[in-house]
Amino acid sequence: MNHISNSGDFMGKGLSEKDLGKFKLVGNVDVFKGKAVFQVTEISLKDDDYFSKLYLYDGKRVKPFTSGNKDSNPRFSPNGKLIAFTSKRDKEGKESELYVIPTDGGEARLLAKFKYGIKNLRFTEDGKSIAVVTPIDVEKKGNDDVHIIREIPFWFNGVGWIYGKRNVVYLVDVESGKKKRLTPKNLNVDQIRFHNGRLYFTAQEDRERKPLISDLYVLENRKVRKLTPGKWRILDFLPLDDGSFVLKANTLERGIPTNAHIYHYDPKTGELKKLTKDLDRNAYNSLNSDVRGSQRAELVYKEGWIYYVATDGPRANLFRVNLDGKIERVIGGDRSVESFDIGDYIAFTAQDAVTPTELYIYRDGKEKKVTDFNKWIKGYTLSKPEHFKVKASDGVEIDAWVMKPVNFRKGKKYPAILEIHGGPKTAYGYAFMHEFHVLTSKGFVVIFSNPRGSDGYGEEFADIRGHYGERDYQDLMEVVDEALRRFDFIDGERLGVTGGSYGGFMTNWIVGHTNRFKAAVTQRSISNWISFFGTTDIGYYFAPDQIGKDPWSNLEGYWEKSPLKYAPNVETPLLIIHSTEDYRCWLPEALQLFISLKYLGKRVELAIFPGENHDLSRSGKPKHRVKRLELIAGWMEKWLKG
Repeated sequence: MNHISNSGDFMGKGLSEKDLGKFKLVGNVDVFKGKAVFQVTEISLKDDDYFSKLYLYDGKRVKPFTSGNKDSNPRFSPNGKLIAFTSKRDKEGKESELYVIPTDGGEARLLAKFKYGIKNLRFTEDGKSIAVVTPIDVEKKGNDDVHIIREIPFWFNGVGWIYGKRNVVYLVDVESGKKKRLTPKNLNVDQIRFHNGRLYFTAQEDRERKPLISDLYVLENRKVRKLTPGKWRILDFLPLDDGSFVLKANTLERGIPTNAHIYHYDPKTGELKKLTKDLDRNAYNSLNSDVRGSQRAELVYKEGWIYYVATDGPRANLFRVNLDGKIERVIGGDRSVESFDIGDYIAFTAQDAVTPTELYIYRDGKEKKVTDFNKWIKGYTLSKPEHFKVKASDGVEIDAWVMKPVNFRKGKKYPAILEIHGGPKTAYGYAFMHEFHVLTSKGFVVIFSNPRGSDGYGEEFADIRGHYGERDYQDLMEVVDEALRRFDFIDGERLGVTGGSYGGFMTNWIVGHTNRFKAAVTQRSISNWISFFGTTDIGYYFAPDQIGKDPWSNLEGYWEKSPLKYAPNVETPLLIIHSTEDYRCWLPEALQLFISLKYLGKRVELAIFPGENHDLSRSGKPKHRVKRLELIAGWMEKWLKG
């Protein structure tokens, strides 16, 4: 593959916005002994849709396995003879369908349909049934189109209306397709596992008053019993033979910035032991990518080791820890491990900054790449990110990168765009960002970094609660200062800035506090913490955690941290991109910023994407994703080149 070198001229063809339609997204791998089944998703610009099917690796070669165009989420049966998966093959219906297919080949057989989709599935230990997590209505609703709402949250980004619904577990018979509900309607179920004939699951009991708390339960003799004390957020778990459990949990000591760790928990004694205390890293892949496959990365227990993915600085690697707390890095490197499972070998999907996701096999200390779905990209010139360290003014080191333009010429100066990630507790690093490659192909330098608030550097680094727009803002400005000092090809008079979600908040904050940028694009952003608290799906608990208290007891603090307060200071031409169904940062965040800036006579435009949500850049309609990239690039070209 061709890359821009760190010095000298380099010519070639870069990626365009419409090249989005060429990516194949590999993920959701499941392993039985020497076989691996996984999902491949195609992005169709022609049909403005996503199509997925299953592939099987038999230990020697990879072959297409299912014929549907919406097949996903595969699971092997305990004896490996069947594979269960979800689909939407009924073109007229909107329901999600549960299928099984023989591993040796044959026709897929429809077992059951579920009105509101399938969130999770897993075979029972004897393989005779499949447990399915699916939403149901827990209260009767009228036949008209009026929404009578009695609870919060009442909607959720990417899902829609969730009031009066809870996720429950149904058991589906593999032969007959007959289904019966196992869990009560008052619990909102997430993860499920079977062990020694019992169903264990995690669930929220009170998502209105305790939205961050999820507990571990067991279903035994048709009765549900809670096993954890109602103080933690349990993300995944493994039952052990002695009646204890391995938990991937967030104990919330620092609120939302707290890292998820791997714990050993004994419900008999109530003792919780942190197994990963020697590695202050989040047991989760927090790296940003806009072309990734489905990320099934559940805990796996094998031969005394618990395997898990964690974000370590700008990389996401596969680690393992034993019950004594010994930690080892299993799959390392400057890359992002996306999904994995273990049988006779470790099968995993991974990507890096210049290589989209593919499937790899790791056996006996040796790694093998077994798919090449994205070999088309070898015909393009890609700018390889160049890493540099920035020593912030308080002495803390910040990871940062620059990407030179495609067709870079030594001695020439180029406009540069500062990209800011969302979260704030996510990270940039060694994962593929199509957006960055589009911008470098159009002659821009891209600068990106992991300022305070980012994941991968420990809880203290990530914890900016109550201090948005302070140290994080300083870090970003010092990254730009250092980039200008180090790289003489950056034109300091032609700087742009963009970001989404928290990155959109920070873009808004930046243009209200400095005029050094000549163009800005804010996306799915927060402009007013007061309105954010009362209109969004997570606002009523996220804002108090991040800003402090609530608007009644901290109105001054909420307004002080709102970019809208500083609208009179804005001189930078600003493009606002937002979506009508973004419930994470609802549309009023964009509307009030746009109207205020227009009222104040500022240079501003607003682009509203109908039917899209907070994940427009990652999973929106393909044509809308292309249009978004065209708008960003066009705005930067107008103000930085025009």
